[in-house]
Amino acid sequence: MSKSRRRPGRMGPHVAGFGAWLLEQGYTPGTVRGELKVVGRLGLWMVDVDVEVSQLKVDVIEEFRAARRASGSRCVPSVRSFRPLLAYLVSIGALAVEVPLPGSPVEVLVAEYRSWLVVERGLAATTVLRYVNTAHRFLQERAVVTGDRFVDELAGVDVIAFLVRETARCSVGAAKGRVAELRAVLKFLYLKGFTSKNLATAVPAVAGWHDTTVPSGLAASDVERLLVGCDRDTAGGARDYAILVLVARLGLRSIEVARLELGDIDWRAGEIIVRGKARRHDRLPLPLDVGDALAAYLSDARPVTTIRQVFMPVKAPRRPIRADLVSDVTRRACERAGLPRVGAHRLRHALATEMLRQGATLVEVSQVLRHRDLATTAIYAKVDFVTLRRVAQPWPGVEL
Repeated sequence: MSKSRRRPGRMGPHVAGFGAWLLEQGYTPGTVRGELKVVGRLGLWMVDVDVEVSQLKVDVIEEFRAARRASGSRCVPSVRSFRPLLAYLVSIGALAVEVPLPGSPVEVLVAEYRSWLVVERGLAATTVLRYVNTAHRFLQERAVVTGDRFVDELAGVDVIAFLVRETARCSVGAAKGRVAELRAVLKFLYLKGFTSKNLATAVPAVAGWHDTTVPSGLAASDVERLLVGCDRDTAGGARDYAILVLVARLGLRSIEVARLELGDIDWRAGEIIVRGKARRHDRLPLPLDVGDALAAYLSDARPVTTIRQVFMPVKAPRRPIRADLVSDVTRRACERAGLPRVGAHRLRHALATEMLRQGATLVEVSQVLRHRDLATTAIYAKVDFVTLRRVAQPWPGVEL
């Protein structure tokens, strides 16, 4: 191979910048070298077929992949592997718009559904994620059975069967969420003309009554076992410990942990701003152990980046964590401690229960948990067994 063939061709002006951008995103040097090799081969091929960078589209990438296969290459990159390159070219203006990547008919339909949820329904990003995940599972199951006619042959019996399978492995609250998510995608299919009938009416309601259960939380000793089990000498362990301390000591919701920004921590005043529901901002005191955990993570474990959110994934690319990572962290901590797997919200219940055990009032618990309605906090009266025994009346005919 001649020396000229080792040059990156049409991609030459962008190789150095793309490599630096990948490093900023947290990719390892080895990964960056591999990405740049692919970019170099792409650039040389673009010279051969006379394609400019501004013309780089999905069909062009597919042609490049076909050429690599035809040349006998045993390592042909997937279309999805070009996402970082396309994102970089869009960010510097080399491509006018972000290039959509192709997918299966299910993925194409789900992408349209996602756009509908965002543009027409105006749902929050976390809600969109839940709705899209359920829609993808539902439609993918149908595609496995019926192929490309996964929507054309959709019937009420298929909806019910999917819902039965989904709700068999989740709580009443989660089942109600599945119903809402399934109704949304069925409504979308009807409004957009994919189905002739509004099958959302075929989705039954979930039988469930309000305030019929006792909030379940971990014992204070179990919470301490979760915290002790974090290896704070590693970047991941320091981050997980800081997340768990925020939830266990301040009762933060998962989305509030994910939204926490560097400017929300007032080190001098010893306070923290919590970005809660309905764009509500609350100031809470910053306990010493919470402050120490945050300081250790920020100074020793957090990657250097311009991102303002406090917590980020351990692996590249660098971006704020999603709210569901908080429960993932909690479940992994449970496994290390030898405890049953629970989500992050169980730590919030544990905090409320322990406050009541220590003599706090329901009003005080409500203030810490930042409930807008005291009736929401009233469910924790069920776990205050000492006080309940004082007011409980004897059962008729039973002598104490």
